[in-house]
Amino acid sequence: MTVRFRYTCIDTGVFPPDYPSARQAWLRQLTTLPYPPEVSIYPCAGSGPDGASLQTDVVWIGDRDAGNVVVVIAGTHGVEGFAGSAVQIDLLRLLTEFDLRIPDQTALLLVHALTPWGYAWSRRCGSDGVDLNRNAVDFSQPVPETPEYQLLRSALFTVDQEERRRQLQTFGETHGRAALEKAVSGGQYLDPAGPFYGGNKPAHGRLVCEDLIQQYSLAERRLAVVDLHTGLGSYGYGEIICDHAPESAGAALARQWYGDSVTLPLAGTSSSVPKLGLLDYLWHAVMGDTGCYITLEFGTYSTDRLFEVLLKDHQLWAQTGNEAERNVHAVLMRRHFNPADPAWREMVLFRARQVIVQALRGVSS
Repeated sequence: MTVRFRYTCIDTGVFPPDYPSARQAWLRQLTTLPYPPEVSIYPCAGSGPDGASLQTDVVWIGDRDAGNVVVVIAGTHGVEGFAGSAVQIDLLRLLTEFDLRIPDQTALLLVHALTPWGYAWSRRCGSDGVDLNRNAVDFSQPVPETPEYQLLRSALFTVDQEERRRQLQTFGETHGRAALEKAVSGGQYLDPAGPFYGGNKPAHGRLVCEDLIQQYSLAERRLAVVDLHTGLGSYGYGEIICDHAPESAGAALARQWYGDSVTLPLAGTSSSVPKLGLLDYLWHAVMGDTGCYITLEFGTYSTDRLFEVLLKDHQLWAQTGNEAERNVHAVLMRRHFNPADPAWREMVLFRARQVIVQALRGVSS
């Protein structure tokens, strides 16, 4: 299957300064499409720092009866939505200018700001502290136990940065670096104030995805899902992370569609360790053996720096009366997950174009 794509200049001006600007630019770009878009709006509880309402916006582009669908998700982790918005706005521009054409029998489903509260407040989580990418578990059953997190919880909330680093380093030396990263970031279900909290009920973004799956009968179509993230891995590189089991049909499709750059956490080949409750698993359940879900993760700074900026974020939000300090730290969150470096932003847009075209070709073949 040939997907028509013509290289055009990369404009890093599509990176928005904040959530309201991102939403306005995204909606404005829809009005220029040569395709009749079908837009859905999902209001989210809470409001932004300016008091404005929050919502997840979704657009279906292409044949409503298409048997193949490429789903592109932005803002699963709120503050990571800056790059996700830029990628989607860039993609919409390519469609508008006929630099990219969607294959016959294929449609695009763009999901913008899946965790809008976190996007607006420069946090990864929702207003209740829930990390959407740890939320896809069966809450009718006992939640997964995470004893390693409980061992580290006091260290994670230690105000003294050097003491916290010492305790984390000791844990890593004792149990291994992968065990440390899994203990901190693998997911936990007991501590709403803590990082990587999976919650105790389906979060806003999960409910949106479940509704989209039902509304568009996505279980009956062939799916290629690309979930856009930032913050982990080599600076500026877009790692294709596949959380399908290594010997599964989904992993085989990932290698077929995206090539040898695909990495698998369960095989130990990824910058990401295996995690609980990933949004991937919700989509895995409906795509069967004919579809594939990948995370396109754009690296920024070191994992140690990632942990530091996130732990400080959770420490500040566990307190009250420190709005000024929170605002200062929000700038650091945006710097980590959305570097202002033009070269980084160019790399993000170029790699995203490449991977989305691969998804269109793969799902349409």
